[in-house]
Amino acid sequence: MITVTPSGAALGARITGVDLSKPVDPATFKAIEDALHEHEVIVFPEQRLTPEQHISFSRQFGELEEHLRQDRCRPGYPELFVVSNIIENGKPIGSTDAGFFWHSDLCYAAEPSRGSLFYAHEIPMQDGQPKGDTLFASMTTAYDALPDETKRTLHERKAVNSYFAGYTRERNGAPRAALTAEQRAKVPDMLHPAVRTHPATGRKCLFVCEAYTTELVGLEAQESSTVLEQLFEHLKEDRFVYRHRWAPGDFLIWDNCATQHRAVIDYELPLRRRMERTTLRGAAPF
Repeated sequence: MITVTPSGAALGARITGVDLSKPVDPATFKAIEDALHEHEVIVFPEQRLTPEQHISFSRQFGELEEHLRQDRCRPGYPELFVVSNIIENGKPIGSTDAGFFWHSDLCYAAEPSRGSLFYAHEIPMQDGQPKGDTLFASMTTAYDALPDETKRTLHERKAVNSYFAGYTRERNGAPRAALTAEQRAKVPDMLHPAVRTHPATGRKCLFVCEAYTTELVGLEAQESSTVLEQLFEHLKEDRFVYRHRWAPGDFLIWDNCATQHRAVIDYELPLRRRMERTTLRGAAPF
């Protein structure tokens, strides 16, 4: 039987009593899925998973995405997107600057991701302390706390989500490699509700983010910019946030409808960080 221990923040819970390297029976899986819907981010400590086991457990939730940037995936595993600062043979083994801005994974897709499953292989350590925390914010709690006037402004309003705008944003480092024409064609700008309904819980979720949302449709440019900036500041307030301090073997699942996240980039080589992510396919927001 699993044990679910809430984090004490607006979201997040720790789950013990299950070894994800082994088949998970239906009753246990339902308890895990229920915990994800309730707590929005769930953490399984001290897991030891092969790539095959990571993928196999992930597929219990549904179909997996193959990331657009296959050059940043684990060789031979198109479902495993690598997030790492490690350089081998003069090339990065994964995405070196993922998570610089608050975002929800694949929010720019026609069918944004349902969730992400992230496994920690190597964690940067300094003076015996882990670096590279991840911040998660609850978009359900953030929406509930909005003033009524803002809720009326957002009611049934669409927002523009642009992968290209997010990809080309300045990240205080070397510019990213240019996207090919084929890559750009795969990710056109997309209109989604600024507030979406969670398909499992029915709760309202803010669905705009500083990384990829560029416009609120139907508002004048200045008003759109002002409202978005206010929302971006609102959603990252401490009262909505859970900060995860990583340990090797941590396996996290987060809900991409109900949350946003951002990396804390407070480390650099020779401190090594290596993580791998599978991404669940989702459905069109409503």
